[in-house]
Amino acid sequence: MKVKKNLTIKIVIALILGITIGSVFNMYSGTDFVQNTNQYVFNVLGQIFLNLIFMLVVPVVFVSIVLGVVGVGDPKLLGGIGLKTVLFFLTTTAIAITIAMLLALVFKPGVGQSDLLHSQDVKKYGAEQKAKTADSAAPENQTFDQTLINLFPKNPLQSMVDQNMLPIITFAIFIGIGMIALGRKVEAVKTLFEQTNDILMYIVTMIMNYFAPIGTFGLVATAFTNAGFGAIKQLGMYFFVVLLALAIHFFVIYGGAVKLLGNKNPFWFFKKFFPAMTVGFSSSSSNATLPISLECTKDMGVRKEISSFVQPLGATINMDGTAIMQGVATIFIAQVSGVDLSIMQMVTVVVIAVIASIGTAGVPGVGLVMLAMVLTSVGLDPAAIGIILGIDRLLDMTRTSVNITGDAACALILSEREKNKLASEQ
Repeated sequence: MKVKKNLTIKIVIALILGITIGSVFNMYSGTDFVQNTNQYVFNVLGQIFLNLIFMLVVPVVFVSIVLGVVGVGDPKLLGGIGLKTVLFFLTTTAIAITIAMLLALVFKPGVGQSDLLHSQDVKKYGAEQKAKTADSAAPENQTFDQTLINLFPKNPLQSMVDQNMLPIITFAIFIGIGMIALGRKVEAVKTLFEQTNDILMYIVTMIMNYFAPIGTFGLVATAFTNAGFGAIKQLGMYFFVVLLALAIHFFVIYGGAVKLLGNKNPFWFFKKFFPAMTVGFSSSSSNATLPISLECTKDMGVRKEISSFVQPLGATINMDGTAIMQGVATIFIAQVSGVDLSIMQMVTVVVIAVIASIGTAGVPGVGLVMLAMVLTSVGLDPAAIGIILGIDRLLDMTRTSVNITGDAACALILSEREKNKLASEQ
């Protein structure tokens, strides 16, 4: 599918309308008309669109990874691409959180804001956190060794039901390697996967053409009706620092990587990937955006076997936008709490955040779960997350767009470098 220009225009119009109408409705959020419209119109439109996209996530990831592995052909080459992918993601995540913490230390968004600790949101979140501590299976209590063990599914079908992406990816890689080893014996199976992929991409096209603008409007209108710009006023400096860090990482790190490592014009890349960014912004989910992201990189000429492997993996382990939020939020909460973090504590934050990004689901709000673990690791009260709850949904939309752009940048760079490598060998 080629993402048509008029579809992009429609989605942008939907974004603007959603922000405008949602912000106006937020001013009158206490009225029955606004509450009913938000719940039964905006929310319904948005959730139907999300469900349609999520309906495709597991089959698209599974089929894409299998075809990606089969397309690479050589297991050694696959291992090389996998190693480069993980290295790129972990490096950019570490850079992202470092940029965020440096900016937070310079701008000091939490200084003089100690009164925020006594807000009702903080107290409410604190009560919720206490209720969760009894649950040993809570995501924030999962250790690194358990994350490694969970890479390998006991029941692949259960992982698919639970939309647990890393075990699905592992299972798909094994299926792909098995198909490579058996070669022509399973040619019919390969054809079945290719035809299934065609069907899935057709459904993606249909959903994007008919539902994306309406669903985008519903999701954005709901977010701004609930939060509005009022929440931004109280936490203006925090909001500004997060957005600044996201912008620097987006244009400088990703743009620079595309130019220096992929030898492509960054603005051409951003323009081509813009439709996926808009869906990422409205859905706040890397996983939900994956089908559209794959189509955008296909339109850029990225090799299918590389994009099919790199982007589903990135939707799970590449959380640069989320890392930026965690870096700023950690320094912000420390400043609000009157705590001076040591250099070693800051290093700990970087390491924990990078490790935590592996195996974290690409779904809305997961950044707060990861942040709770980061705060606990340096002795800060995770209940203080309640301070930023009011505007987190708005920032979640922005950082998701950054996350998926990093996945696409990695796929483009690896595709171009493999292309150049093949050209030089011939």
